Amino acid sequence: MTLPGVASPLIDAILRPVRGHMAFESCVEQLGSAIQLGIFESGSKLPPERILAEKLDVSRATLREAISALRSAGLVSTTRGRTGGTIVGLVENARLPDQTRNIDRQEEIDDILIFRRVIEPGACFRAASVPLADADRELLTNSLAAVEGAPTPVDYRQADARLHLAIAAVCGSRELTKSSSQIQAKVHQFLGEIPFLQKNITNSNHQHRKIVRAILDGDADTARFVMEEHCDGTAALLKGLLK
Repeated sequence: MTLPGVASPLIDAILRPVRGHMAFESCVEQLGSAIQLGIFESGSKLPPERILAEKLDVSRATLREAISALRSAGLVSTTRGRTGGTIVGLVENARLPDQTRNIDRQEEIDDILIFRRVIEPGACFRAASVPLADADRELLTNSLAAVEGAPTPVDYRQADARLHLAIAAVCGSRELTKSSSQIQAKVHQFLGEIPFLQKNITNSNHQHRKIVRAILDGDADTARFVMEEHCDGTAALLKGLLK
């Protein structure tokens, strides 16, 4: 399906039907990437919601949440009235004026996300595969409670990082804990540069609960699988909003 009003032949390659449980994150990634690559040009309007929702195979409610995230990140704006719509408003190279630095930044983000996708699911599998002391189980449950009870975005992101570190810590490897700490420091930095999105937080909290429950129950396969989904969701947001 070719979108009306969109000249670029690349649009069909960029916007694809969303699959799996990350509809919101996938919409943000695809639309954000299309804007930042110039497929939707600055000053142009995004296609109508109905058309975009059909193209991405998502509900219009999910699409609106994704567009709201893009608006919070300063990638689009919304005007009202008969001629209104969602206007692409990306300022070229606004974050990183030096193009060489921009390429280095993209490589840094990709490098950390790949490393995280390998390390953290493996840590979950290991944590669920070994007998846990009472203190380890308490650390996990308390860390989860701290995330869910965090009163502010800053508190939430710090508690989120601590939960991920707790999972690595109960595995019994200093090197693993060190690697996890390095990953969390970078991911925490990246997340601080994008809007705090409630839809994503709701999804993340659901995944956190499933991960901790799987670890406590000794269900290693589920723990690893859900952490893979969790890492993929964060990666989608960062790729859509940060590069």
